[in-house]
Amino acid sequence: MRLIVLKDYQGVSDWAARYVARSIAEYNAEDKDRDFVLGLPTGSSPIGMYRRLVELHKAGSLSFSRVVTFNMDEYIGLPSDHPRSYHTFMNEQLFSLVDIDPAKANLPNGNAPDLEAECARYEAAIEASGGVDLFVGGVGSDGHLAFNMPGSSLASRTRVKTLTASTRQANARFFDGDPEAVPSTALTVGVGTIMAAREVLIIVSGQSKARALRHAVEEGVNHLWPLSCLQLHPSSILVCDEESTMELKAGTVQYFNEIEAVGA
Repeated sequence: MRLIVLKDYQGVSDWAARYVARSIAEYNAEDKDRDFVLGLPTGSSPIGMYRRLVELHKAGSLSFSRVVTFNMDEYIGLPSDHPRSYHTFMNEQLFSLVDIDPAKANLPNGNAPDLEAECARYEAAIEASGGVDLFVGGVGSDGHLAFNMPGSSLASRTRVKTLTASTRQANARFFDGDPEAVPSTALTVGVGTIMAAREVLIIVSGQSKARALRHAVEEGVNHLWPLSCLQLHPSSILVCDEESTMELKAGTVQYFNEIEAVGA
């Protein structure tokens, strides 16, 4: 596990965007016979990264023409063109602003007539693409990844999840402050889906994420803190701001800073 500590959210966003852009460029420079497969999140955490990726694209230094994306989740029951759907979010934040082929931008269908079949189809599509090369995500204050709430199986795959009251309350900010307007269920990739990616990059920002970061870095692997599963991943990165490290021991932060300085 790598722990990258930066001053603030802007620094985190810039670092994450540059890492994604470099990963795509290096992969495509090898002229492989399949597109780069990128897993993507929604929510507040990646917005700064998406803005920076769009800037890099407009500057001519990043192309999504040979990129396939798979998003982490989608609400059940919201039309894809609903202003609060994750389809809309991704179109507004990234897809409509870069040169990605819309047919290569994948999100789970929360309106599928058979949701279990849709989950199986989504997993099969990831596998058919060659597997995710880099999965980018955010984390909740309780350590959840995508909609994998505390207690989720670390071997879980794409499935239907009922959202907790705290999650609906947290997401109410996107629904005019009304938690009752937040759908009660969603389709989400599983912890196992994320862990199957060749690399995982998680954005951690703000004091509210400090406890989750401590459990992920300093405590043991625990399904009550899903983020901690990254301890078992061979190539995982937590890129975080100083506020989110407030519950880490000073020695822990110093250790990871020294490791990154040596590798710089």
